[in-house]
Amino acid sequence: MASMARELLAQHSVDATLEHITDSATKLVAGCDAAGILLLHGKRVETLAPTADLVLKSDQVQERLAEGPCFDAARSDTAARIFRITDFTDEQPRWPAYAEQARDLGVGSMMGFLLYTEDEDLGALNLYSGRPGAFTEDSETAGWLLASHAAVAFSSARSHAQLEQAVATRHVIGEAMGILMGSHRLTEKEAFDVLRRFSQERNIKLREVARRVCEQGRLG
Repeated sequence: MASMARELLAQHSVDATLEHITDSATKLVAGCDAAGILLLHGKRVETLAPTADLVLKSDQVQERLAEGPCFDAARSDTAARIFRITDFTDEQPRWPAYAEQARDLGVGSMMGFLLYTEDEDLGALNLYSGRPGAFTEDSETAGWLLASHAAVAFSSARSHAQLEQAVATRHVIGEAMGILMGSHRLTEKEAFDVLRRFSQERNIKLREVARRVCEQGRLG
């Protein structure tokens, strides 16, 4: 687990970090056959780094029904940070429609963990087994430890990616301003105002306007 935590922070991108998280779940959590991360955008579900098609199908069912344990775990307004469904052959009164379709998909048992830091909720890490009773208290402890490390690594990777994008955007805008200043004899402020006004009038992101100027040498 300690080695996995170090490897998580060493990944080169957000996607690589997420894939390492779900792959580690299948290797480190006893009983786990498949894993994925679910993000909730309003009522729209996004599945990240699924290790099997089952994960994607399960998330699609929950999105369609607007119910299910992963759906609940990913909601920031829910109090439950961990769930464990021991046996899908038993009645599941909280998610009756989902439970029936999950059985048809071959789900025997499930666990889920809210991925969160002190500053933000990041979705839910969900683990699947084809066998009823596959997950024990030890599995839950291992899953919780993995999710704790995963949340920090996910947040760090996402912040790093956002910072890189911000730096790249600033560079492109600066280059575009230089082109306009040279070709139209504008001041720095005037060049930026031209880009900003074009962006607002055409409803195009400022970064995209700047990129076009850099590629074409002019506003297009």
